[in-house]
Amino acid sequence: MKLNIVLAKSGTIWVQQGARTFVRQPIALTGLFLMFMALMSLVSMIPLLGGVIGLMLIPSASLGLMAGAQEALAGKFPKPLTLFCAFRVSKEKTKQMLLLGVFYALGFLVLAGISALVDGGGFAKFYLVGNTLTKELILKSDFQQAMWLALILYIPFSSLFWHAPALVFWHGVSVPKSLFFSSIACISNWRAFLMFTLTWTAIFAAVALALGVLSSLSEESSWVSELLLPVMLILASIFFTSSLFSFKDCFTSETILA
Repeated sequence: MKLNIVLAKSGTIWVQQGARTFVRQPIALTGLFLMFMALMSLVSMIPLLGGVIGLMLIPSASLGLMAGAQEALAGKFPKPLTLFCAFRVSKEKTKQMLLLGVFYALGFLVLAGISALVDGGGFAKFYLVGNTLTKELILKSDFQQAMWLALILYIPFSSLFWHAPALVFWHGVSVPKSLFFSSIACISNWRAFLMFTLTWTAIFAAVALALGVLSSLSEESSWVSELLLPVMLILASIFFTSSLFSFKDCFTSETILA
């Protein structure tokens, strides 16, 4: 395995590659993302520990979405069990992926705790417990400050885990080393990831603007609201598909599903 330094334009190319791969198996890849969302919703219903368990499963679930993209790229139809590939190979792989999940959950809880110092935990409770988001809560300055602080802190935090699940599962890298190599890859290729982020921001903004224009021009705007959910599901599925190519581009090695 070798770390590559890629060009800035690679970030936009990853998005294009993700879109082309998604078109090969749009129903299957969208279905996997829906399963991911359903799993997170079901787990969150578990009393007390639901939010923490959901956080622990995010690295493994994100790996499953990447594995689905990998199968689509190979011309295969991603099956539902692909989402759970992290737990279907060996006890050792399962142990490592769960350990990575524990690291993710602990790190996220620390991040939420830091934001709670600003607003007394309002934003953290909304994100972890699912408290109702009201207009009054959004307009509170301390809630907004906590939200922006959490977002800023999440950027370096996410770099630790961006490549880590793939490194652990596909390349047998230990959890601590996967976090280190993932962060180094993101920092070394920050220009490409900046372009990746800007491209996706532009896409989501363009789609939101287009739907807003359609809603304002249409006498019956309810159909536009109904269109929002499937469009967002498709874009989210393409996003996770494109993340596979960021990993393949940053690390030189054959990636073979175990």
